[in-house]
Amino acid sequence: MSTVVEPGLEPDVEQETLRRCRAHLGRGRAALAELVGGEVEASSDGAWVRTTSGRELLNCGGYGVLIMGSRHPRVVAEVAAQLARNPVATRLLLEPTVAAAAEALVAVAPPGLTKVHFANSGAEAVEAALKMARTKGKRRLVSMLGGYHGKTLGALSVTSRPCFQEPFRPLLPDVTHVPFGDAAALDHELRRDPTPACVVVEPVQGEAGVVLAPPGYLAEVQGVCHDRDAFLVLDEVQTGLGRLGHWWGADAERVTPDALLSGKALGGGIMPVSAVLATPDAFAAFDRDPLLHTSTFSGSPLGMAAVLGALSAIAEDGLVERAAALGELLCAELGEVVTSTMGGLVREVRGAGLLIGLEFTRPDVATELLVELNNEGVVVNTSLNSSCTVRLTPPAVLDGAEVRFLLDAFARASATVAGWHR
Repeated sequence: MSTVVEPGLEPDVEQETLRRCRAHLGRGRAALAELVGGEVEASSDGAWVRTTSGRELLNCGGYGVLIMGSRHPRVVAEVAAQLARNPVATRLLLEPTVAAAAEALVAVAPPGLTKVHFANSGAEAVEAALKMARTKGKRRLVSMLGGYHGKTLGALSVTSRPCFQEPFRPLLPDVTHVPFGDAAALDHELRRDPTPACVVVEPVQGEAGVVLAPPGYLAEVQGVCHDRDAFLVLDEVQTGLGRLGHWWGADAERVTPDALLSGKALGGGIMPVSAVLATPDAFAAFDRDPLLHTSTFSGSPLGMAAVLGALSAIAEDGLVERAAALGELLCAELGEVVTSTMGGLVREVRGAGLLIGLEFTRPDVATELLVELNNEGVVVNTSLNSSCTVRLTPPAVLDGAEVRFLLDAFARASATVAGWHR
């Protein structure tokens, strides 16, 4: 029910938004917002987000969505044109935008991945891949300790975090977790129980705090899966589309899984879109029966326009190469800043491309730095599976002045937090 407000007596937008959030979206969500000041987003452009109070913040968060920044002109133009033309499909007639988006995505995928199923979120892509594996008789699941794949029931089953799993048990049966980065441990597990298996792995574990695997690990995992006849799902929802300084984490080791998952940046920072890219063999059951796995908004024209815009923007602006160069610079510079100011509070600074993690010795230090960075005008994220890690996923469109702003903000915020622990 609407509330009538007399002119000149409009409620404070921050307080009114907080009230609505607390009342309808959850007290916990409201408390998280209050932790960083309870500010309200008003607009965004490029690397910046603006609040209703007039503050501008450099957005190095976004959980990997904004590799091309916010409202990239190429993506906006594609989506606006589609909105004016045909925003929702009949699902019965052929629709050209989804066909064009699938072809464009296959063109930048690892070789051999020629089939596409579109969805709306990373977790939905995980669910579709698990169902593909089942069509091949692979009913046992093996994923990695520390891995994160979403919170729907199937995706949650392979997400190795008890605090997320316990309230929703029983989950899918026959799920095992093995150490990330240890291909020998995976091989041992698949030999221990020869039940046909599906293996789910990330190139870099983002939510675990940006955990990097040793060189050659993905290729070894692919070899183990081949030898043990396991179905390999490579979860690149966060790491794909240039985030690691390659189009895909798979590219660095020339890996072609049975199914590769994409999302986050795939919608160009405008639309929620995800996808499963699969080999023809993995996709065979979906190929035969178009009704086997469906979703009303799978391959929606607006989402597919965003995909076309996003893929064009990444290629035309050289964002993969920019992510590699910028990530190398930022990881080194940020490491120097935080270690020189915070000393023994820092455990490690690590990253691949523009997926960067700063791990501290205690969770409170990571939280304090996140809040202080917000105060200094920079948005960063925590890591769901690593409370001690601050995670950065900055856009590849940062210019020199924005890099300087980021480093200066880190220097001030780090010094402030370090002062509290002397």
